[in-house]
This record gives sequence, structure tokens and C-alpha cells, in this order.
Amino acid sequence: MTKHFDTKTVHFQQDDGEKNKSKTKPIYQTSSFAFKDLNDMEEYFQGGKDHLYTRYSNPNTDDLGHGVAQLEGAPAGIATSSGMSAILVGVFSVASPGDHMVVPLDLYGGTYQLFQQELQEWGLQVSVVDFNDPLRVEEAIQSNTTLLYAESVTNPLLRQEKVEKLSQLAKKHGLRVMIDNTFPTPYLIQPYTQGADLVVHSATKYIGGHSDVSAGVLVGTEDFIAAAKKKMINIGANLSPFEAWLGCRGLKTLSVRMAKQSENAEKLANWFKRYSDAAVVYYPENLSNKGNGAMVSIDLGEAYDINAFFESLDWIKIVPTLAGVETTISYPLNTSHRTIPVEVRQQLGISAGTARISVGIEDADDIIEQFSYALNQAQK
Repeated sequence: MTKHFDTKTVHFQQDDGEKNKSKTKPIYQTSSFAFKDLNDMEEYFQGGKDHLYTRYSNPNTDDLGHGVAQLEGAPAGIATSSGMSAILVGVFSVASPGDHMVVPLDLYGGTYQLFQQELQEWGLQVSVVDFNDPLRVEEAIQSNTTLLYAESVTNPLLRQEKVEKLSQLAKKHGLRVMIDNTFPTPYLIQPYTQGADLVVHSATKYIGGHSDVSAGVLVGTEDFIAAAKKKMINIGANLSPFEAWLGCRGLKTLSVRMAKQSENAEKLANWFKRYSDAAVVYYPENLSNKGNGAMVSIDLGEAYDINAFFESLDWIKIVPTLAGVETTISYPLNTSHRTIPVEVRQQLGISAGTARISVGIEDADDIIEQFSYALNQAQK
């Protein structure tokens, strides 16, 4: 029977075939699996058994990759040690030294560093352009280009990528498309169904959902995921069983968390827009019929003391990450985009007054009251 999205988030784990059925799937906290004899072990290599060694696969890690793939509408998925390692093995699955990729100017800082430093040293050529202009993207394509990479909603200024148009452009030139869908999650949009070949998540964020796990997930075509899995095994980028188990636990409540957090974020964004002295409010529009996401960014300009604003937030924690059930705030200039060249930050509009808010599941009125107090305290 076909399951709706909310049902898939709860019922995605695969039957482990054990005689004693646990309501919650056990944690297979083991580094390897045992065999009764050499023929039994050889059966693994012939495809007759699922697991040999946890660096290769494990029932818990398999569940997380499989579960996110189902929600994204993709045929296959793998779980990795972090969002960054998921990006890395995804790129490795479609590109080789000497190839070229085109990426947007407004990348997350960690991804920007990975592409500009590590991958270029590895031999991959990278062109960084403004993806607001499709003509510039197409002009950046070279004879050795293999990949277009983008974020479905960018960090921290929440620009919405036109995934379908990007995928059409890629198909026109015989390229692959990889999309980071961490911010919207498959609850709001599914880039794979819009033409992307690979979709990546920092499962540390909304997939896990409780700020207690570091993990990544990559989903896509069976061929690309098989290639990415080989890379993951060879470089040791696998996820531990317990971390995977936590990720699966979080995935079961993705729908209810994202619904509440998106609802709260829209209320907060609308309140900021009505607050006359808040210089700029960044929040997606018409992202999905289920909502526009749980991230709100603001730029307070010169009218506020940014230090006083952060100091006045009381129970809203200042953190360098996002997507837990509690509302938190980050300062991109000193965290996620600290290593981005100054001229790039200026071009993007990331300034000393920019703050990125991850909206939680608390009462929206309490969240708004806290920010109202902070603004009043910080006004010059």
C-alpha cells in the first residue's frame, strides 16, 4: 500500500529478520558481524548476506539512508559521518581530478572551503558564480564540467534555488546536479523529484532534530549512490550505529517538528517585517504548500548594537548550528561564514548586523516576546 509522507517518516525502518521482534529497532553497536564458517562468510561477498563490517554497512546506518531516500523520492541512500562527508563522497561519485564543477557564490562557509581548498588541491576545478543569473551559470560551463552544485535554500540569507531550471540546464549540457536540501528537508521540497541526481543533507540538523547527533545522508540514483558508498568505505566516512539510531529516532518526528517550526518561523518573520526598525528580513516565500521553513535571518543594520542584541536573548541560546527543537541564534560573520573572503561576504550582504535564527517548537508568542525585548535593549 502507498504511504503518505507523514506515515513514511514513522514506518521506514527495514525488517531485520530477527526472531524476537522489538517495537524499537535495536542498536547494532558492533564493529563487525560473525559467520558460522568460511562458506557463510563468502556468501556475503556473493551478495547473499547484508553485513560484514560496520565500516561497510550496518542495519542502523542502512535504515537512515533508506529512510531519507524514501522521503526524497529517491531509489537509494547512504548515511555518513557528517554532512560534509556526505557532500564529499557525493562529489567523488560523479567527478574526477581534472573535472570541473560550477557552484553558487552564496554557499555555506564549510562547503565553500571544501570546494575552494580541499577539492581544488585534489585536482577538481571549481567556478563560483552568482546563481541568481542563469546566463552566468551557463557561461561558466566548460568542456570538462561534470557537476552543478547548489543549496535548495541558502545559508544564511535563505535564497531559494530554482532546482527544476537548474536541472534542465544540466540536462541540456549532459551534466549532473547535486542539491543540499538541509534547510527545507524533504518535508517541504524533494529536489530529486525536480531533476537532481544527488541530494545531500546534514542530518545533524532537521533529520536528527534534537542537537545530539552529527551525521550526513546522501540520496540519489542507484548507480551514483553505489559509487558514493565505495568512496565512503574507502575513506572511512561511515556513521556509527548509535549515531544512526539517533538519526532514525529523529526522522520519525520530522513532519510534526517541521510543521510547528515552520509555522512559528513564519509568525516571527512577519513580526520582524512589521517591526519598523529591523532593516532587512530574510524568509522564503511560496517554498511549499506545507510552509516556508524554520529559518529566519535578519540584518539589523546600524540602528542596533548587535552585541547588546545577542546578550539580551536570555533563554534563546547562541550557537553555531541550527535545527534543534529549541529556538537558537547564530552570528554568520563569526561562525559559518568566518572564512569567506570579505569581498564575497559584502557582495552577498552578510554584514556585522546579520543574525540567523533557527526557530524552535516553543510557543510563537514567547519567541516573539524574547526578540522584542532584545531589540528594545539593543536599540541605539
